Amino acid sequence: MNPYVQGAPAKELVKRIRGLQVRMAARGVDAVLIIQRTDFFYFSGTAQQGWLWIPVQGEPLLMIFKEFDRARIESPLENIVSLVSPRKIPDLLRERGVPLPGRLGMELDVLPANLYFFYKKIFNKADILDIATEIRLERAVKSDYEIDLMQRAAVLSDRVAAHVPGIMEAGKSEVALAGELEAFARSLGHQGIVRMRLWGSEIFYGHLMSGPSAAVPSYLSSPTGGSGTSPAMGQGAGLRAILKGEPLLVDYVFALDGYLSDHARIFSMGPLPDKLVRAHDAMLELQEAAKEMAVPGLPAGDLYEMMVVKAGFLGYGDSFMGVGDRRIRFTGHGLGLELDEFPFIAKGQSMTLEKNMVFALEPKVIFPGLGVVGIENTHLVTDQGLEPLTRFPDQINILKAQ
Repeated sequence: MNPYVQGAPAKELVKRIRGLQVRMAARGVDAVLIIQRTDFFYFSGTAQQGWLWIPVQGEPLLMIFKEFDRARIESPLENIVSLVSPRKIPDLLRERGVPLPGRLGMELDVLPANLYFFYKKIFNKADILDIATEIRLERAVKSDYEIDLMQRAAVLSDRVAAHVPGIMEAGKSEVALAGELEAFARSLGHQGIVRMRLWGSEIFYGHLMSGPSAAVPSYLSSPTGGSGTSPAMGQGAGLRAILKGEPLLVDYVFALDGYLSDHARIFSMGPLPDKLVRAHDAMLELQEAAKEMAVPGLPAGDLYEMMVVKAGFLGYGDSFMGVGDRRIRFTGHGLGLELDEFPFIAKGQSMTLEKNMVFALEPKVIFPGLGVVGIENTHLVTDQGLEPLTRFPDQINILKAQ
């Protein structure tokens, strides 16, 4: 029995590659060498180790170091070869009659400096340019194939949220509850890894935090942080016991077949203070306003400004998306294969929304010493506004106090 399966269909990859080639031509780039794992998977259909060569015209060349036989099954690309070292790429291209580039695009936003200098020696006559923006723009608008995968992931996000009431208990630690919930997610097919592009960013499934610990800030580019289990991690679920009458934030990512759904809900054992309930209701009102406003052609920064202004009007200007000078300057982020894709619903962003972009909208209020309330849903941009892909009830889920 063959344990490997083919990834994205050939026509899907052809469309992606042709789209990138159009962007390459506009930049005057002769060829692109892709090595970052997520981009590599997006354009080749496999995450095996290697190099993907995309000329501005013509067919791509997939060069695999490990594992070649598996990559041949997983990728539908026609030109796949085994290669032991990137130093041999120029000779391989010459053998195939492919000219060496004068302007070579690489993902300089994520390429370590030592690798940049290494490839500069290999392609010593080429100018190496950053092609990351063009790649990310190509990835930002999702195909029907991708949207279907993200809808499937969203359904499983809802199932994870629905599992919380059956395992939430007073006195159980955050990390113990997180472990049970993550095991359930894994049983549904969660791939385990949640990929992010920003250097130094990492997250494990997501955040599950209760009461005051949810309002503890961290290094992560997120409105919530959490104490974590130790300074070595410095975010997420900690050892604190979950108590009655306080909000539990379950902010999890479901990763299925590479694609992500981001989803946050508030749970409590017994009623919450009116202050928290009112703030949560305000965030739901803010979400509805954003869903109507976010149509194709709208600059992402305009949506952010509306949400900030409205949060202030509703009385939460000092606690919306964080507290103090270090509050997060975004209210949503694109997602697909990574958790931090274009578009960013952020201050000063001029990128306009396009139909079939997908992003998570996450208006939250942070109350230091008390907790976090708010919402996060994954949305699809349509001509009429945002269509939520995650559908578990947005209201605070109040469970019977045990």
